[in-house]
Amino acid sequence: EDDHIIVVQKPAGLLTMGTLTDKTTTVYAVLTDYVRKGYAKSRKRMFIVHRLDKDTSGVLVFAKSEEIKRRLQEGWQDVEKRYLAVVHGVPDRTSGMESCYLAENRAHVVYATRDQRNGKLSQTAWRVLESRGDRSLLELRLLTGRKHQIRVHLSNMGHPILGDRIYGHRTDTGHGLALHAVSLSFTHPASGEHVTFEVEAPHALMQLLR
Repeated sequence: EDDHIIVVQKPAGLLTMGTLTDKTTTVYAVLTDYVRKGYAKSRKRMFIVHRLDKDTSGVLVFAKSEEIKRRLQEGWQDVEKRYLAVVHGVPDRTSGMESCYLAENRAHVVYATRDQRNGKLSQTAWRVLESRGDRSLLELRLLTGRKHQIRVHLSNMGHPILGDRIYGHRTDTGHGLALHAVSLSFTHPASGEHVTFEVEAPHALMQLLR
């Protein structure tokens, strides 16, 4: 934390912000209460720069002002975003890049399409870090930032993320989504300094590879 941003490690199972259908505790609410220091009438608030899915853990950055939020979002395409995922199967290559157009249906499920008018270009670079049995640990770099991008790309590769009951195996239960946002690297919106924030993958995720 500094005068301009707060960076946190979000646990899996916690929403970044509330939705119309889910009013449970969120990272946004926790941080807003933190900056208000328990004073309900305080005008202090946090500003959401980006989000992680509820079941995804990892690094999140929030802004302390509208101006800092704007600066971060304007340069968001230049932010380096790295993820770790445990997937089903072993890719036939050690690295590669998935690229396709993504669209969303009325049920809010994202899918790949060849229709460039209705879909948005998405690109994910990936490499295999380790494989054991019928599971692999992948490092992923987001080159674009579309909703559910990593999950759809890996599913299309035939290697869905463990625990992904939307884009993977619907019977894949017993553990959460094995996806973790491991690091963010960007130019600090106030100081101009290049900064990197990195957190270790949760023990439970790494145990899925064992």
